[in-house]
Amino acid sequence: MAAPLPDRRRALTAALPDAFGLAEVRGAARGVGYAPGSAEAAIRDLARQGSVTRVGRGRYVLAARPDAMLPCAVAPRAVPHGTDVRSPLLLFNRELSWIDFNWRVLAQAHDAATPLAERVRFIAITARNLDEFVRTRVGGLRQQIATGVTRLSPDGRTPAEQDRLVRDALVPMWDTLHGTWERTLRPLLAHAGLRVAPVASLAPDARAALDAVFERTLFPLLTPLAVDKGHRFPFISNQSLSLAVVLTRPGRGTDHFARLKIPLGRGRFLPVEGEPGAVVAVEDLIRANIGRLFSGMRVRGAWAFRVTRSAAVERAGGEADDLVAMIAEELRERQFADVVRLEAEASMPERVRALLTRELDLDPADVWPVDGLVDLSGLGELASMAVRHDPALGFAPHAPAAPPALRGASVFDAVRASDVLVHHPFESFEASVQRLVESAADDPTVQAIKLTLYRTSDDSPIVAALVRAARRGTQVGVMVEVQARFDEANNIEWARVLEDAGAHVAFGVVGLKTHAKMCLVVREEAGELVSYVHIGTGNYNPSTARLYTDLGLLTADADIGRDVAQLFHVLTGVAPKARYDELLVAPEAMRRRFLKRIAAEADLA
Repeated sequence: MAAPLPDRRRALTAALPDAFGLAEVRGAARGVGYAPGSAEAAIRDLARQGSVTRVGRGRYVLAARPDAMLPCAVAPRAVPHGTDVRSPLLLFNRELSWIDFNWRVLAQAHDAATPLAERVRFIAITARNLDEFVRTRVGGLRQQIATGVTRLSPDGRTPAEQDRLVRDALVPMWDTLHGTWERTLRPLLAHAGLRVAPVASLAPDARAALDAVFERTLFPLLTPLAVDKGHRFPFISNQSLSLAVVLTRPGRGTDHFARLKIPLGRGRFLPVEGEPGAVVAVEDLIRANIGRLFSGMRVRGAWAFRVTRSAAVERAGGEADDLVAMIAEELRERQFADVVRLEAEASMPERVRALLTRELDLDPADVWPVDGLVDLSGLGELASMAVRHDPALGFAPHAPAAPPALRGASVFDAVRASDVLVHHPFESFEASVQRLVESAADDPTVQAIKLTLYRTSDDSPIVAALVRAARRGTQVGVMVEVQARFDEANNIEWARVLEDAGAHVAFGVVGLKTHAKMCLVVREEAGELVSYVHIGTGNYNPSTARLYTDLGLLTADADIGRDVAQLFHVLTGVAPKARYDELLVAPEAMRRRFLKRIAAEADLA
């Protein structure tokens, strides 16, 4: 009697070598009772369960299931019977909830059904998310603690209590993040033919070629900074990767310390000439040649480290006379903000770590040890290299479709005939929203274009269209949100570009962020003004519109057009008593009207 199918799957997995192709699968499948010719189906079955990972055309490796790697930072608390529904005990902590969200991102890197290069990319995304969390949320908690804030969070915890909870909750995430890369994905990439090689492991010819690359492209950029009686400890910029170097002067026996910033402007990983599929990390190549920078000294060791500075800058209070000037000052202050985290190679000697901790004014608990590559946010570059090496390692390219209603017809004719709901990234941003703005910019019957700008791409076609419209005499009004976190400098620069073209630019509201994504096009048709509107959940950014899931409504509804025009009057002018017929606008009315509707449904129930 044949073994049940689950038992055969387990037996097949046990019979396979660590890395295998279809020939090995067929042999093992015959040995454990699979019918001839069913080996490929067995592998597909195992892949769906997460038991194997594809690492190239016809090549697989055994893989662990991710189910058990999702700890939960949020721990529900006991709530006594009869507790008031407004009790803080019933609420989850905001910071811990975010940590659980990032666990779900990291889980994608463990999922064997996800293509290998994309799993590596999810490691980079998790690391970048964590960087931002440490800068904004941990930095904010530390600022509250330093200034003596004791105000409780909605779930009833002080800043100090939340800081302790966050520290404890991030330890397993940090260990899992780095362990996933070093022990799982890095070996899988090597099986797939892309190896992150230590410089010391390379053949002599390959090493000589890399040393020449060092001399030509890195040596001129490096600036070693000594720390001694004549040289104070250098300023270390936010999220820069560095080497801590310990030196000895021969004949004297005295130790010296130097900091060396790693230049990453030309990429984090370098291909190895003569060893196809091998790459080296830039910091590893610099470390291998570091003696060239300290002639006459003996290098005792060099260890990678990275600092994270707080992005929570305390404002002086009150309303700013000039919002742009205030944001520009905040950006300057952020460069010199307190350090809240030090990532350091685990092999770094204690005395070197103590020196960095003291000079950066950190608690020893703020040192996050790294066993392997420091700064995993750079792995996105490696994921792209892997897809170029073998496209099968990445997601299949996605080509968004043009919305059916907008195919061929004038965008104004189509929207006037019927509302168009677009769903990105499945439907094309370029063929819908971007087309509306570009068509308006080039249409002589368009009298005005108004738009809110929160985040956009570096080479924004939306901004280019607005500049073109302003220069040809169309009235262009843009509400640029200069408080968009980490896009402040970009948005200030875009505002200057728009103003130079003749557009009317406003800069948001102090104390609030304008998250509404709206575009209003006013067009003259048969002697009448007709309003065309886009309202969406995403940014006017064609790059992220190819990745993020968002909805957008294109409409010529007169009532919505009138409301959107009114809202632009509020954003660019002064209209505190504005009323809207179709829009729900926060913070004036949205919460109240949602609660009213919820209460009405409760009454009906």
